[in-house]
Amino acid sequence: MEVQEVLYRALENIPNEIGTHIAWDKNALADREGRIRLTLKNQEIAFNIELKKELREHQLPILEATARKKQPFILIAHYLRPKIKTELRKRNIAYLEKNGNIYINYKNVFILIDANKPIDLAKETGNRAFTKTGLKVVYLYLTDEDWLNEPQRKIAKNTGTGLGNISNVNHGLQKEKFLIKVNRTQKQLNNKQGLLDVWMKAYAITLQPALKIGQFRFVDKNHFIHYRKIKLDENTWWGGEPAADILTDYLRPGELTLYTTNTRTDLMKRYKLIPDAHGDVYAFHAFWNTMEQQDKDIVHPLLVYVDLMNTGDNRCYETAQMIWKKHLANEF
Repeated sequence: MEVQEVLYRALENIPNEIGTHIAWDKNALADREGRIRLTLKNQEIAFNIELKKELREHQLPILEATARKKQPFILIAHYLRPKIKTELRKRNIAYLEKNGNIYINYKNVFILIDANKPIDLAKETGNRAFTKTGLKVVYLYLTDEDWLNEPQRKIAKNTGTGLGNISNVNHGLQKEKFLIKVNRTQKQLNNKQGLLDVWMKAYAITLQPALKIGQFRFVDKNHFIHYRKIKLDENTWWGGEPAADILTDYLRPGELTLYTTNTRTDLMKRYKLIPDAHGDVYAFHAFWNTMEQQDKDIVHPLLVYVDLMNTGDNRCYETAQMIWKKHLANEF
């Protein structure tokens, strides 16, 4: 059963050194809803459970109502974004992630582990479509499906990947039924929205951390407020919240995201940025062919949508839905 597999992996990943014995009743497991018995500090607690692959901001109110109604309650999840976990803890909703991160605050039992790294989807499944390289190729397909039927050499050149990787990525997508062959020469994506959901999660875990150049602040704080007046060079684009603001005029950015092919030093000189671990400007390497960029100042709306959805912030989620309806829905 799916919940049993997630529980086995999650409980195996909880560090032994926390000094808490955790056991579960295998006979009490259900597919997505049911009860499990955990022995915590010699106290047995029968938790009502709900299984989700991940959780979106808009689902929190319903989950909170369920948790109150079914106490004691624990959410079992494949993956939870950091801001979602913060919201769950604010609402005192217990959770257990597949990677072993856990939060329980029930009666005299308190456990919090949040140091385990997210499980890499590519390593877990062996699927080459969701490696760092594969994610670049899949992004190309998601933004322009016509690339599926271009020569592999051309795809490799556009994504900056080795020629042999393209076949591996395509086979990986076929394995998950995200790619189907229409005939001997033509291919098309299947369940494109489902593929985007998987890509969005894998991007946050596998690719984006590798793209990070650094975190900064402007020498002049007014540059943050008036970021639209900044003239970006041809190798730099706004992503995330500023790009969403430009697309919708709805979201006032709480942080600024830049994607660039410039070096860190050049970026700092051009835009008068100072490295700051608590800064509100985030810079990432651009991972697409710049010649294909559709807009002068912002990344593709798909990446804007993904950046917003991965924040876990409610206002970002609302703005992401606006971008989806206006710029992406017809393609999915």
